[in-house]
Amino acid sequence: MIPVILSVFGTRPEAVKMCPLVREIARRPGLQGLVCVTAQHRQMLDQVLDAFNVAPDFDLGLMRPGQTPATLTADILSAMGRVLEKTRPDLVLVHGDTTTSFAAALAAFYHRAPVGHVEAGLRSFNPSSPYPEEMNRRLTSRIASLHFAPTCENRCNLTAEGIAQGVFVTGNTVIDALQAIVRPDYTFNSPALRALDLANRRTLLLTAHRRENLGQPLRQIFQAVRDLALAHPDVQVVYPLHMNPAVAEPAREALGNIPGVHLLPPLDVCDMHNLMARCTLVLTDSGGLQEEAPALGKPVLVLRTETERPEAVRAGTARLAGVLTQDIYRETERLLCDPVAYAAMAHAVNPYGDGTASQKICDAIETYFGRTVSEPEPPMATAVSEGILA
Repeated sequence: MIPVILSVFGTRPEAVKMCPLVREIARRPGLQGLVCVTAQHRQMLDQVLDAFNVAPDFDLGLMRPGQTPATLTADILSAMGRVLEKTRPDLVLVHGDTTTSFAAALAAFYHRAPVGHVEAGLRSFNPSSPYPEEMNRRLTSRIASLHFAPTCENRCNLTAEGIAQGVFVTGNTVIDALQAIVRPDYTFNSPALRALDLANRRTLLLTAHRRENLGQPLRQIFQAVRDLALAHPDVQVVYPLHMNPAVAEPAREALGNIPGVHLLPPLDVCDMHNLMARCTLVLTDSGGLQEEAPALGKPVLVLRTETERPEAVRAGTARLAGVLTQDIYRETERLLCDPVAYAAMAHAVNPYGDGTASQKICDAIETYFGRTVSEPEPPMATAVSEGILA
């Protein structure tokens, strides 16, 4: 019997990282892949599915106005129960730290289906930041039988928690995704991006939307960006606005009339990754961009006080800038004005693998089901100079 592998995801970041794996599973004659999406994000999820030409076998369509983590968890448990009864998978794959990941893993446990956790072992060691993602990830680790850790440090985090069996160091599948999407001859879908001079003008790419940054931290971030834009009229800021009104409204209030600041609607995944490849540096409170930008040779200033991705900080590709206006301004100013400091970050080593994570995960799955005789080798860290657009 060919093992049935059910991949479950629901947000745009999950889809970016899971679609390369879904496609690799489909290429393996020894594995049968099925895809279930919860649609925790709807429009942004669909953009990624279209970009990778992935058609879900089950679309739960669970996004609701006013949804909370508690109500979403309950909805996923109920809906996933029906999917699991129908498919009876041999393995359920979930990704990362979302409510979809934790709830789908718990549903699989209730139905006695083994769980494989993609992007396992990341830890901020602060249950409140990122919230609720840090606890989602920890709880998923307690359920999973297979743990696909992007880095050796992630594996060590699992070992410290008593999880030593079924752990594979694979690299991060986001590098696989970037290799499929980023192209030197890419033409942007967004008219607003096509109108920008990205070749000759320094560009700051900003993303900010984390739950723990809502309110005063977000206002402080926006004040720093406002001050930077006014101090450096030769620099443009591109900010694809999150759809959450708690993010979009203060952003428009602080930045809406500032010359050189471009507030754009959410970008599709192809535009976003190719914009990142052409920007000067990234300011973000996102987790995924801390992994993506190093592969593209772009310095990352993390708009948080801690990160569950310390490898990038230690490698020198990312720096914690915090959420205070003066700190964000100082760190960004340093990179804009000091070519040596900029080069040190831009040419550091990418710690997240070599773009073969999906292959290594599938090798590990086939090993788990007794279909291969050797486990996958850990990925090699790659120098940015050998990166995607080199």
